[in-house]
Amino acid sequence: MSVLKVLIVEDNALSAKYFADVVQLMGHAVCGTASTADDAIDIALTHQPDVMLMDVRLIGPKDGVDAALAIQQHLTTKVIYITASTDKRTMARIKADHPFDVLTKPVLTSDLERAIASALH
Repeated sequence: MSVLKVLIVEDNALSAKYFADVVQLMGHAVCGTASTADDAIDIALTHQPDVMLMDVRLIGPKDGVDAALAIQQHLTTKVIYITASTDKRTMARIKADHPFDVLTKPVLTSDLERAIASALH
């Protein structure tokens, strides 16, 4: 089995820990955790993750879509968006980024595992 490097971008510490636990229980590596778009960009460019679990709402003026677009200018990292914001404007911005997957909060462990496993293929 291949081990993925996963970057977790989430402004809620409990959610970030939950996502990290799921990633690690699946046998993958968490290469970093960020709560702002700028931190996500810095960590991604340094560690070059295979997958990003990307929350849309983050701390600061930039959101997860901004971060993903900036990162994808340099890397081919697969983005799995995780969001509670399902309004039309937010969903249109997410879909315009051509994400690997979109999960809606609250995220079931089985859905997160499926999305991460799919990223292997």
